[in-house]
Amino acid sequence: MGEEPAIPKRLELRSLPSVGSLLESKEMAELQGLAPRGVLVSAAREAIAAARSAIRHAGGAKRAGLPGREAILRDAVRRVGAGVRPAFHAVINATGIVLHTNLGRAALAEEAVSAVAEAARRYTNLELDLESGSRGSRMAHLEPLVTELLGAEAALVVNNNAAAMLLALNTFSLGKEAIVSRGQLVEIGGSFRIPEILERAGARLREVGTTNRTRLRDYERAIGPETGMLLRVHPSNFAMIGFTEEVTREELTALSRKKRLPLLEDIGSGALIDFGRWGLPAEPIAREALAQGMPLICFSGDKLLGGPQAGILAGRRGLVASLKANPLSRALRVDKLTLAALEATLRLYRDPEKLAASIPTLRMLAEPAASVRARAKAVLRAIGADRASHNRVEVVACTTEVGGGAMPLARVPSYALALRPARGKVEHLARSLRTGPEPVIGRIESGRLLLDLRTVSRGELSKLAASLLRVLEEEP
Repeated sequence: MGEEPAIPKRLELRSLPSVGSLLESKEMAELQGLAPRGVLVSAAREAIAAARSAIRHAGGAKRAGLPGREAILRDAVRRVGAGVRPAFHAVINATGIVLHTNLGRAALAEEAVSAVAEAARRYTNLELDLESGSRGSRMAHLEPLVTELLGAEAALVVNNNAAAMLLALNTFSLGKEAIVSRGQLVEIGGSFRIPEILERAGARLREVGTTNRTRLRDYERAIGPETGMLLRVHPSNFAMIGFTEEVTREELTALSRKKRLPLLEDIGSGALIDFGRWGLPAEPIAREALAQGMPLICFSGDKLLGGPQAGILAGRRGLVASLKANPLSRALRVDKLTLAALEATLRLYRDPEKLAASIPTLRMLAEPAASVRARAKAVLRAIGADRASHNRVEVVACTTEVGGGAMPLARVPSYALALRPARGKVEHLARSLRTGPEPVIGRIESGRLLLDLRTVSRGELSKLAASLLRVLEEEP
């Protein structure tokens, strides 16, 4: 038998459904209460346009191979769903990385979530002194709490830690030199580097020492009439071992007092407690840095502290007063939602015994691996033994990272569901989970997709299982 003759493209194009006929379909009619008519019309037009483009580029395709009315209708329905769904929405973090920068870093405590919701739906006393009735300062809500927890004389909160460093450099080293060890000239993520922040702040970088060894005399020799401040940076996102040497905090604070120079230490991830209690590596603790004489420190609010994105500056009253007087402080200030979340989070630190239960970041880092394994097995049971066996899904031991540039050498024991597709690429499986109604983000290792349960809460287990079932049913 000969091949069926190709249908002329002009006839194929004429056979495409109209926008009106798609809108009159049962499937689109059911969506009228969920989406504005404009969204429905746009989805229908885009689906038809996609089919038209497919026909024009088909190169002699037969009608059997063309997108028919039902396929075009399904495409239109899919586009409506994408059109009404917010571009910014929640995902299930199954990477195991607790502070995943791409996924928003720290999840907030319930107390912080409630505080944000209350501040969002109502007016607040953001900059109103209720006692006097006059204008107040938004820092009045945070500064007493920060100074109480850290033992600092004064504090200031800006919108992230890079902004905190920018403000300090601009305040104390505008047109002057900021001295920093070469071994501390780190990139802090997103290709933002310490030297570039110095440049934008109007400061001039003065490097001292070498990449692996810097001594006190290197700082002493560099100090001169053009010196504006000294800078110490904790290399949060990498570790250097072997033949290394750095100037101690005590030596540098003594030098800053002797030379009467401002000294800022960026302690990085914002640890307010000792993580050694959970077998994790030591991180600079804010209160200890100030107790050891550091005149000014800055750190992140959305990393190990477990709060919202913020940059916290704390230290001596005179230095903080200079920061507050800088016009940039207004441009970098936090809004009422960040303020509400941070205050609620910091209040939880008043009760150290309950921290691991109340702050998600600490809870995930402190949770025993056996508990993580139990959650992984619960999801496996929800999938069903037959389907899990057919699709080669199993619970495996693994390790994960803290993330967010914190504790770069730490490997946290965990458990994950390992998926190895019988057919197709593991990347396709990862994409199917990532683009579903309830996006699931895993990680690929050794040809397997790992869904690490350390970062999946108990309340997300049913959603994870449903997403897995949907994807596995689509597998050949």
